[in-house]
Amino acid sequence: MYKLAVLTSHPIQYQAPLFRKLAEDPQIDLTVYFCWDFGAAAKYDPEFGRQIKWDTPLLAGYKHVFLKNYSPNPSSGFWGQINPGIWREILRNEYSAVLIFGWNSLTNWLALAAAFWRRTPVFLRGENPLNQEFLKAGWKINIKKIILGALFRRISAFLYVGEENRKFYEYYGAPEEKLFFAPYAVDNARFIGEARRLSGKREILKKKIGLAPEIPVILFLGKLNSKKRPLDLLRAYEKSGSKDKALVFVGDGVLRPVLEKYAERTGLRNVLFEGFKNQTELAEYYALADVFVLPSGLGETWGLVVNEAMCFGLPVIVSDIAGCGPDLVRNGVNGFIFKSGDVNELADILGRLIADRAGRAALGKKSFEIVQKYSFDADIYGLKKALSIHD
Repeated sequence: MYKLAVLTSHPIQYQAPLFRKLAEDPQIDLTVYFCWDFGAAAKYDPEFGRQIKWDTPLLAGYKHVFLKNYSPNPSSGFWGQINPGIWREILRNEYSAVLIFGWNSLTNWLALAAAFWRRTPVFLRGENPLNQEFLKAGWKINIKKIILGALFRRISAFLYVGEENRKFYEYYGAPEEKLFFAPYAVDNARFIGEARRLSGKREILKKKIGLAPEIPVILFLGKLNSKKRPLDLLRAYEKSGSKDKALVFVGDGVLRPVLEKYAERTGLRNVLFEGFKNQTELAEYYALADVFVLPSGLGETWGLVVNEAMCFGLPVIVSDIAGCGPDLVRNGVNGFIFKSGDVNELADILGRLIADRAGRAALGKKSFEIVQKYSFDADIYGLKKALSIHD
């Protein structure tokens, strides 16, 4: 039996089902520590611009502890999580390992110090992609080499989520024998189950939101902010040729008024802004879509919506900045990767897919095959492999 502590910032809709699956494993005694209660109850999300309360259970099915947070301004920032109680928790428990999600808060560093002091193995699971590092100033990279180089020498295992993340760890000094694949994944079983439930209802679902059943639908799902670059997609849609098409934005954010004004000013047809949709409402949008696009720029370290779309057998178009691209997208096989910000290239890809129904189906089939590897089972396999080495 492995006694595992996990330290994470707050309850997150993508992590909760993984924690439940870990708790079901007879070889793992799991305790999850939260630094902040964001997500546990309805709270205002400034990026969505509204109160958010997820409609799927975030705390059920696994042992968890909310650490007292002494930060005057709780947040995901470094000083937004000040939880000295983690020191006591690590020192008084004989954990087989402590799994920490990054190094971006004071509490993470307190946990690292406590684990090093007690000689408890530390596993790191971050999502930093190397390709985005080289877009930063050289002096920042040099400072990180010093800090992360010193830290990484004391880490027992690095659970990398994808190829760019693996390269990141290697670049900053992680040795190959300490790298374990634990892919970024969603609850594939749930999304695939929803896809099967809604199979054959694409035309009905298009009618439900006011679209003609025969026209291809391009889907964007996420926050409407500068990181996600939704205006690039709207401009590419404008340039992509055929009038028999639709673009559906699911999500909200500061750029929504800008996008709506652009669509109105240019007279674009069949552009829908559906607003924020909760977890249980997303399946119908994936099921009605014909193509999924993630046009994000700097800061998109992965893009789990791509995993979700692939569970629905959709062809995916992803920018070359998004961290998921090298893992999930094979050019011309299940989708396409375009240069971030290149509206003309994106428009060309959209135009080709809009005009090729059979091609979309073939790409989508490959998407479904590829995403099978990116699963919670693969996460648990990688984690247990790391635990067995440090047993």
